[in-house]
Amino acid sequence: MTIEKGQLLRADIIKQLYYKNPLSLTEISKLTHKSLPLVTKLVNGLVAEGYIVEQGLAASTGGRRASLFLLNPEMQKYIVSVAMDQFTTRMVIYDLAQNIVFPVQTLELALPGAADAVDELISFIGHHINASGIDTKKLLGIGIGIPGFIDVENGVDHSHLKINEGKHLGKFISRKLGLPVFMDNDSSLIALAELNFGAAQGKRDVMVVNVGWGTGLGIIVNGELYRGSTGYAGEFSHIPLSNTNNLCSCGKRGCLEVETSLLVMTQRATEEIKNGAATSMTELFKDEDKNVGESFLEAAKNRDPLAVSILSDASFLIGKGLATLIHIMNPECIVLSGRGAIAGKVLLPPIQQAVNEFCIPRIADQTTIVLSKLAADAELLAAANLVIENSQFD
Repeated sequence: MTIEKGQLLRADIIKQLYYKNPLSLTEISKLTHKSLPLVTKLVNGLVAEGYIVEQGLAASTGGRRASLFLLNPEMQKYIVSVAMDQFTTRMVIYDLAQNIVFPVQTLELALPGAADAVDELISFIGHHINASGIDTKKLLGIGIGIPGFIDVENGVDHSHLKINEGKHLGKFISRKLGLPVFMDNDSSLIALAELNFGAAQGKRDVMVVNVGWGTGLGIIVNGELYRGSTGYAGEFSHIPLSNTNNLCSCGKRGCLEVETSLLVMTQRATEEIKNGAATSMTELFKDEDKNVGESFLEAAKNRDPLAVSILSDASFLIGKGLATLIHIMNPECIVLSGRGAIAGKVLLPPIQQAVNEFCIPRIADQTTIVLSKLAADAELLAAANLVIENSQFD
C-alpha cells in the first residue's frame, strides 16, 4: 500500500469514528471496505498517536467480545464551525468528539451583504478564534454553511457575499485567517447532518426540509447527498406554488418561498399585531436582544394561537410542495429540520394534511414525515462535518 493510500485510509478511519463512535475493528473494516489486518495496523498506529482510544468491549454475541474504539476526546484538534442565514451568523468551536469547547457566538449580518460584509465576517471569526485561546495550529479548519448558490469545490458564493472578480471567497477567507476554509450550501449541510447524526441515519432515500428564513431542501439518494449535475439541486422554495403576486428574492413571482419563509411569517405576525391581534408575540417582539424569528418560533412552540395559525398556513403550502416531490422521488422519509424545527409538532399536522390531500395514497403511505432532533444545531454540526470530510489528519 502506498503512503498516499495509507493516508487516505487513515483519514477515512477517523471520519468513520467521528460519525459513529465507538466502533469495533470489524465494523471499521466493513465501513472502510478494507481488510481487517490492514485496519488493525492503522488503528494501532492512531492509538499510539493519541487520535484514538480503546473504550471497553462490545456486547457479547456468543463469542469473544470485540474491543471498541473511539476518537480521543482529549486529542487537541478542533474545528471552527460557522452557520449563516439571511440575518444571523453563528460560530462555535468543536473538538473531535463534537463537544463544544468555545460557546456559540452570534453576529447580526444581513445577506446579501454590504460592501464590507466579508471583512466583517472575517473579523468576527478571527476575533473569536483569538478569544477562545486555542492555538491555531490545533485547528483543523473552518467550515461555513451559507444560503444560496455555492460552488463547493472552489469556495465561490454566487448569491450573497461577493469579493473582487476572479477571487474565490473561501480562499480569500483562508488567506486572511491562515486556516483551511470549506463552504457549502446551508440546506445541503443540514441534510448531511441528518444523514450522519440525525433522523436520516441508516436511510437511503430522504428529503430534508430546511425550514428557516428561506425554505430549503437537501436530497439524499442511495445514502449520499444528491447535488445534481452542477451542484445546485434542491431549490425547493422556488417551485411556483404561491397564489400571491409577490416578488421572490430570486426575481421571479409565484415561488413557494414568498409564503413559507420564516421572514414572511414574522412579517405577517407583525401586521396582525399592528391590527390589534391578541398574542403573546406583542411582548416577545419587543425584546430587541432576541431575533424576531426566534420569538415567533417560541410563540408557536408554546401554542400561541396566532403563531400557530400563521405557521400552519405556511406548513400546508410546504406540504403541497412536498407532495409534488414525493411523486418524483418516492422517498422513504422526509425530515423537517433547520431553525424552524424548533416549533416542534405544530409543523406536522398541516404538512401531513397537504400530503394526504395532494399525493397518491399508495406513494404517500410509504413516506414517513419526522421532526429533526438536531433542529437549529444541524447546520453547525454539518459545517464541522465539512472540515472533517476534507481533512487529511497528517
